[in-house]
Amino acid sequence: MEEFFTNISRYPRYLISFSLGILLTFLSPLLPLFKRPTTAIAAVSLLVAAFLCLSFILRAMLGLEAVPL
Repeated sequence: MEEFFTNISRYPRYLISFSLGILLTFLSPLLPLFKRPTTAIAAVSLLVAAFLCLSFILRAMLGLEAVPL
């Protein structure tokens, strides 16, 4: 039974390392864009716009807020 709990305690560490690996994989191609100010502004604007778009879509899909037509 102790072996079972030892095995279960490894899952949170696996989840954290897996999530960080995916995050680094997605962000590594974007890092060179932040070396110049013009591309950094464009990249940050694009990321903010993508986040806002995703949040608006999810709010509308889940019915959390009335969407004006």
